[in-house]
Amino acid sequence: MSFADRFERLPTAAKLLLILTAFLLPIGIALTFIGSSGIRQANAALRGHSEDQARAAAQSVESLIARNALALRIAANGALETRAGDPCDQARKSVAIAPAVAQSFELEAPDGKPLCVAGQIEGTGSLPIIAPGDIRVRVSPVSDAIAIRTGVNGGMATALVPVQELRSAALQNARGIRLLMLRDGDRELRLIAPPEGDDAALFISELPIGNGLIARVGSTTRQVTTMDRLMLLLPVLMWIAAALITWLLVSRLLLRPLKRLERAVAHYRPGEPATDLPHELGPSMEIQELRDAFDRAISRAEESDRETTAALEGQRRLVREVHHRVKNNLQVVASLLNIHGRSAETGEAREAYAGIGRRVGALSIVHRNHFAEMEENRGISLRPLISELAAELRAGAPEAARGLRIDLDLETVYTTQDAAVAVAFLITEIVEFAMLNRPEEPVDISLRRTSDLTARLTLANRVLNPEEEGQPEKVQFERIVGGLAKQLRSTLDRKLGRYSVDLPVFPAA
Repeated sequence: MSFADRFERLPTAAKLLLILTAFLLPIGIALTFIGSSGIRQANAALRGHSEDQARAAAQSVESLIARNALALRIAANGALETRAGDPCDQARKSVAIAPAVAQSFELEAPDGKPLCVAGQIEGTGSLPIIAPGDIRVRVSPVSDAIAIRTGVNGGMATALVPVQELRSAALQNARGIRLLMLRDGDRELRLIAPPEGDDAALFISELPIGNGLIARVGSTTRQVTTMDRLMLLLPVLMWIAAALITWLLVSRLLLRPLKRLERAVAHYRPGEPATDLPHELGPSMEIQELRDAFDRAISRAEESDRETTAALEGQRRLVREVHHRVKNNLQVVASLLNIHGRSAETGEAREAYAGIGRRVGALSIVHRNHFAEMEENRGISLRPLISELAAELRAGAPEAARGLRIDLDLETVYTTQDAAVAVAFLITEIVEFAMLNRPEEPVDISLRRTSDLTARLTLANRVLNPEEEGQPEKVQFERIVGGLAKQLRSTLDRKLGRYSVDLPVFPAA
């Protein structure tokens, strides 16, 4: 086998190494003794590296504190809003699914009195009382930890981040630091301590983190030695010479084939016929293997795309079929109630069947709008839901109330399915009570956004009078509408001729 054939079989890196060695070895030997320009820049770069290490450590600790504060605020808000059961147990379930978040925390009342504790936590009494939305970070007075206190609606929440987690976060992105200390003005917490007497040679940086903490970070600094100078200068100068000498070879062996392969891959579009990759890519075996790898990757991507599209379409059909069957079942139930109501022997039985049918119809309307919510992923729109519900109630009214007028004044707002169900049942109860007791009076229904996250639903009719007592049906009616208002986490505002309730909505787009 000739030398040319052996050279052809070598990898591209080996070919370049032989060429560079043959041309640049004499130059490299001569350049070993050339001057030391750029040493100050190298020293500055090393100092800058130390500063970057310090910033990286401080930012990692700050990120850990911010992540714990955010998870604690979300969990505490949810637990203190519901006020059902053990709030710490609810908050613990929320915190448990958040990665790298402290599991020891305490929920306090607005005056700082502890409500409940999860895990081991102490020494929180000396921390300041803060307002909702505020965050304070302090060194724990009794533990090797950082105390995070965040103000939420209905109280406060305090968590401890132990020193081990803080140290791990700092070393994750800055392994070269030798000293790390957190200080809040009164107390300090050492996360990383250098050997005694070694801190004099450290480069010290002080950086503010969190809300009230100062991080003191120390890292070792290196100076460029004579050998370092040679190692820094020699490759740079040799690379300049190598770029001038080997440009044509590199262009022929690497750049041109890669450009051709890049253009071929750039023309690929998913769903179109397979791209015809070029076959003549020069002597480089690695580029030819790269071309084959692109070909295999494109084939696998197209196959995976076809499988994913088929699976997604099957899932859509399945969900659509489930919703269709549930809607049909609700319609069958409503039809059966209507049939039994017409054949009932007494007026009270017919009214009972009709009332149940109206509630089943309200649930069916919410379900149809919930399917639209899944398609749009914006929440249930209350305007078409209430409009359809009003039409259904007018159509299903008894003979004596066929002339009932329902006037609508609705803004377009979106809410969750649970809130939509409670709204539908609340409107059904009030309109039914009005049509059975005073059908000649119109029912006015209005829906107005009152803030970015709330809206007010108001129903007006002269029969709505919270002062009336002693009527069994009125007592039952008040109990039902009050319970439905509680499902919306609100209270029913009862005034003469008008009932109002606040409900949660999604922010305006």
